[in-house]
Amino acid sequence: MSAKLSLEDITIRTELRPGDIGYITYLHGSLYSREYNYGLSFEAYVAKGMLEFYEQYNPATNRVWVCEHQSKMIGFLLLMNRGTAAQLRYFLILPEYRGIGLGKKLMDLYMDFLRQCQYQLSYLWTTHELYTAAHLYQKYGFHPAEEVESSAFGKTLKEKKYILSLEVARSKN
Repeated sequence: MSAKLSLEDITIRTELRPGDIGYITYLHGSLYSREYNYGLSFEAYVAKGMLEFYEQYNPATNRVWVCEHQSKMIGFLLLMNRGTAAQLRYFLILPEYRGIGLGKKLMDLYMDFLRQCQYQLSYLWTTHELYTAAHLYQKYGFHPAEEVESSAFGKTLKEKKYILSLEVARSKN
């Protein structure tokens, strides 16, 4: 990878293709095992969520953003319809692609689609260890709403729920 990598080198598509569900699951399992020591149960959690998304998918109210560089998947984000709310899930950027503004770009795309669909609320679950992600979410108006102790991912941690009220987000703009 070139040291001069920029956002212009990344393509972002909004449809799933054969192989994506498995690869997204693999990337999460592999990356979160290396970076946070999450176990196989985390990968199974992602697989189950991706299946749920696929089975209820409607392009009018659900969206994926698949980031690719030279035809290789290097990032991902998903918006899942939960009725009047949208759930942000499976936000991932490979380490060598961080720091070029891709996270901000994905959040901008997420927020645009959220407003386009006229969702009233958005939420996400993350863990206490993902400080950088939490900081990014808070920059977009998400705020901590709930925290629970968990060992669901093969180790003890705190799962944290963040919520964004679209009325609050609209009033800030």
